[in-house]
Amino acid sequence: MKISRLKLAFKDARGSIRDILDNVPLNSIAILSSKKGVVRGNHYHKKTVQWLYLLQGRVRYVARPVKGGPRRQAIMKPGDLAVSPPGEAHTVVALEDSEFLAISRGPRHGVNYEADTYRLEAPLVKSPKTSRAA
Repeated sequence: MKISRLKLAFKDARGSIRDILDNVPLNSIAILSSKKGVVRGNHYHKKTVQWLYLLQGRVRYVARPVKGGPRRQAIMKPGDLAVSPPGEAHTVVALEDSEFLAISRGPRHGVNYEADTYRLEAPLVKSPKTSRAA
């Protein structure tokens, strides 16, 4: 898991530009919304890299290597970008009503949305509500 703030690429009197990803081949960009308290994820991908770019709200991003290691977490705010490489379990908890982009490179996209998704037997975060994985 890596969380970063995007750097300014360009600015003038009209406004500014921040590149979310630059020179990265992608397969999918999806917009997800989550109500406060919803837990999404609790899964990992064997071949897919997944980025999460927070548009609005606040979320807790939790991750750990599937093969073991420490569980890490970060509070994300709008403009933050998280990346989970293949083999990293990840979960998103909406601390407020939130909207984010789920960006992926690999076999998990479109009609193959579940093709490279492996659910965790023991979730990183237990869901207080019934929520589908993202």
